[in-house]
Amino acid sequence: MNRIITQRELRNESAAVLREVQAGQTLIVTRNGVPVAELRPIQPRRFVPRAVIAEAAARAPRIDADRFRADLDTVIDQSVDG
Repeated sequence: MNRIITQRELRNESAAVLREVQAGQTLIVTRNGVPVAELRPIQPRRFVPRAVIAEAAARAPRIDADRFRADLDTVIDQSVDG
């Protein structure tokens, strides 16, 4: 279960709060009793070797560029300015 802390606790105890997050705890920060933020640990990035990506791409189905474009054109209104 996530622990709930106040904005004041985050401000006054930031080092301790960050140690909790670093240890894997997710915290909900409230302001005037209303949840406004979630502090959670960042998942470490995994290195994927280039050879693994190349192998996956080689096994992936081929895409017909003209058919793909036609499919996109059927669902995207090109006349809308974005």
